[in-house]
Amino acid sequence: MIVDEEKCVGCGVCVLYCPVNAISLERGKARIDEARCVECYTCYRSGVCPEDAIRTTALGWPREIRNAFSDVASSHKVTGIPGRGTEEMKTNDVTDRYGWGEVGFCVELGRPGLGTSFKEAEKVSIALAGKGVEFEKQNPYTHLIDESGKLRFNIGEERVISCLIEFKTNLENVPEILRTLRSLESEVETVFTVGVISRFNPDGSIPVLPLIESEGFKVRPNAKINLGLGKRSGGGSW
Repeated sequence: MIVDEEKCVGCGVCVLYCPVNAISLERGKARIDEARCVECYTCYRSGVCPEDAIRTTALGWPREIRNAFSDVASSHKVTGIPGRGTEEMKTNDVTDRYGWGEVGFCVELGRPGLGTSFKEAEKVSIALAGKGVEFEKQNPYTHLIDESGKLRFNIGEERVISCLIEFKTNLENVPEILRTLRSLESEVETVFTVGVISRFNPDGSIPVLPLIESEGFKVRPNAKINLGLGKRSGGGSW
């Protein structure tokens, strides 16, 4: 993203629209911090500039990966899926990705206002690899790492709004996975949240809940529940 200084009048409205605080006013003109910018195009797509002074530029590798993970209007070139992850966790009763005895995890690193870099995501994927997890193949981040969880490209310093790491494991592995994630709290230099999905038992109980609570985590069951939208009458997802 660049600012046409001849058109910019220094109104400062665009500063408020940047989700990673990459825009500032300097000497009466808007300036975009190239290192901080994640190429989400929010300032451009919002049309907030009264003088149309904000422009996009052609992105090359590896800069273009910032846009792929930060622009909600773009689709990943490999998966063809828009956004930073997949929607499968919300539609499991249709896709059947997570079966009986399996638990799905989604670790989201970064948030608007803070962001993250791929070197922080790599810390998580390396720690998880080899612990009985299966990284989701349709997730864009999975295409950037090898079997050891390490980045396959020199993109560690590239910044994005957030990065989602999706994987599944067997029910009995849940305690170790949670302990691993907890051990990363002091190492990962951004905020991260953990989403968990598992099937309901026939009696309505949720098998993963006792395992999560036994590790000292408080569960916030605020995921989406699709009623009547699945192809099955039972075995809903939580």
